[in-house]
Amino acid sequence: MVAVGVVLLPEDRWSQARARWQQVEEWGFDHAWTYDHLAWRTLADGPWFATVPLLAAAAAVTERIGLGTFVASPNFRHPVPFAKDVMGLDDVSEGRFLLGIGAGGEGFDASVTGPAPTRGERTRRFEEFVQLLDELLTQSATTRRGEFYTADDARMIPGTVARPRPPFLVAAAGPRTMRLAARLGQGWVTYGPSYATEDVPADPTVAQEQWWTGLAEESERMDAAEAAAGRTEPLRRVLSLDGAPIFSLASLDLAVEGVERAAALGFTDVVVHWPRPDGIYAGRESVLEAFAGRLAELQALPVATR
Repeated sequence: MVAVGVVLLPEDRWSQARARWQQVEEWGFDHAWTYDHLAWRTLADGPWFATVPLLAAAAAVTERIGLGTFVASPNFRHPVPFAKDVMGLDDVSEGRFLLGIGAGGEGFDASVTGPAPTRGERTRRFEEFVQLLDELLTQSATTRRGEFYTADDARMIPGTVARPRPPFLVAAAGPRTMRLAARLGQGWVTYGPSYATEDVPADPTVAQEQWWTGLAEESERMDAAEAAAGRTEPLRRVLSLDGAPIFSLASLDLAVEGVERAAALGFTDVVVHWPRPDGIYAGRESVLEAFAGRLAELQALPVATR
């Protein structure tokens, strides 16, 4: 079976956003997410609210759906205070919190608190970040000194509702982060392959097919990472359909096709973005509502075994 979720960008005041988070649950989606940034790409000069209080508020007005970060990163987070945030979100949601985590990009908020690390440093920092978070969330007290982070008798009491801790859904594209996902994660998050601008075909439909081909190859690399790690339980696989060149909710048929193709590639979870009025993810909310009307049949789709 396929779990289907919606990403809601943290752009609106809670008085407006509340109804949307509740609507996602009422429509029958399995999970809802928001980005964890201080500002983001073309929307950097517009409204943008903090992730943790938004998810806490969403947890307080929903009852069933999973709630998560898509995705949190070390770009502006230290694992010790962030582990407290995770424990708090797990508590308010009564164990429904899903921790999507990634190494962090090179965009606006990569350097907002200081010089951005090199790519090699960013990967090493992410490995240390995930390892320390794992220790913090599974122990009552943690002491650790690493290259990037220090925890000195850091207390996490009473611990999380979810046991042994909330699931780690690790965004990974390269071999090192895929190995990390296979070793410490409960899930793998991907936006699919990205290409240099000059490599993207001018025809959107051709670019779309190229993306699906690249995604299949990426999935095979994740298969190899899981096998090398000797996992006995396969990772959840979470795909953002909006990593593709064409917005998933450009039409109902495209969204349905996306879930079907994802399931055929072994993805257990698929997410789309709540349509915005213009710019990135621009679309019509009526298409999302129609997509919600097809949820039951999509959620019943068999997921290809790996």
